[in-house]
Amino acid sequence: MSSTLVLSMMFVSLLILLLSGMPLAFVLALLAILFTVVLWGADALVLTVLQTFDAMSSDILLAIPLYVLMASVLQRSGIIEALYRAMELWFRRLPGGLAVGTVAICTVMAAMTGIVGAAVAAMGILALPSMLQRGYDQRLALGTICAGGTLGILIPPSIITIVYASTAQVSVGKMFAAGIVPGMFLAGLYILYIVSRALIQPKLAPRQTGEKANLSEMLGSLKALILPVLIVFSVLGSIYAGIATPTEAAAVGVVGALVSAAFQRQLTVKNLTAASMDTLRVTTMIMWITIGAKIFVSIFTGTGGADSLLQFIQDLEMNRWLVLISMMVVLIFLGLFLDEIGIILLCVPVFLPIITAFQFDPIWFGVLFLITAQMGYITPPFGYTLFYIKGVLPPSIGMGTVYRAIVPFLILQLIALIVFMLYPDLVTWLPEQLTQKVRS
Repeated sequence: MSSTLVLSMMFVSLLILLLSGMPLAFVLALLAILFTVVLWGADALVLTVLQTFDAMSSDILLAIPLYVLMASVLQRSGIIEALYRAMELWFRRLPGGLAVGTVAICTVMAAMTGIVGAAVAAMGILALPSMLQRGYDQRLALGTICAGGTLGILIPPSIITIVYASTAQVSVGKMFAAGIVPGMFLAGLYILYIVSRALIQPKLAPRQTGEKANLSEMLGSLKALILPVLIVFSVLGSIYAGIATPTEAAAVGVVGALVSAAFQRQLTVKNLTAASMDTLRVTTMIMWITIGAKIFVSIFTGTGGADSLLQFIQDLEMNRWLVLISMMVVLIFLGLFLDEIGIILLCVPVFLPIITAFQFDPIWFGVLFLITAQMGYITPPFGYTLFYIKGVLPPSIGMGTVYRAIVPFLILQLIALIVFMLYPDLVTWLPEQLTQKVRS
């Protein structure tokens, strides 16, 4: 059986089963086992055991439950509420100040936790009612929260970044460093858009000129930044100083989160139990998808599918930039229907040999990949942030409003994707600088 035929059969079967509503992890595992038996016999099922063992014993993937636990503890520690109060005091007089403050908090939360759901849920509960109460346009408020929450995909420590680095076999530390500038650039784009809209159409985001805050109260509110800043520096600083690996830094982050919860008097058995259950659910989902994808991709590679695809693209004699743009279009399209971890585990092993063959930087490509993942998170019909925000929407706001709200921010993400495609040095400069400092 030719590799081209096997490739076609595998992906047609994958598409049919996914459209049937079966969970991605079980679809991948089922097809991998079926094709293994058909192509090589039952004895070849030992490959599935080896791939499972490889996934379960990965040092890099061990960081995932630690970062998820850190995020879950922080979410329940009361830090986010204190942060929002501080941002509300400091940004309220700016055009679109509450929305700007929401983006700022999402940026801080991204650097603390790297979990999209935590930022969107927290801001949906805290920021959305506050903005609506003060007369903010519904779409501006909703779009700000949905898009701001996705910053956790780029800004380290990001779970999706870890999955990409593990799959692409590149340095997690370099990927973390590569995501900082794009993440801050996107946050800046969001803020620039919000302020511009508020200046052009003041009715969309009324300024809170009537409320006054005592200077001592404003300065006192900055205490809420101390613990988040310490956590960020302890996690990222330990990595870039060469003191700890990303996995070890995740353990440092967990300790920091527990200490923070203790300072806030939220380190209770109830909160620890809830955080542990959240960690178990998220980690189990990620590991099942990882195992299924590794088995599926190993069959695809073993039948020569990756080599055939690479040869096919090289034979087309297309410009390498057209190939890259085609990949980005495929990733954005897949983001409409699949979760980002599944896309990484399916596409990176297939795309990376092509990227390498065309002499593109895999770190830079990884950042482009993560920006398309951000787009997938806010794109209907299956964008995760849309489901997160739905749970906290007032009855008067329908999902149609949410869909319209994300359009401007989706355009901003597309602009960022184009900028970093055109200027790769914006992505690669910081990882290279940090690498040189570590070596010296």
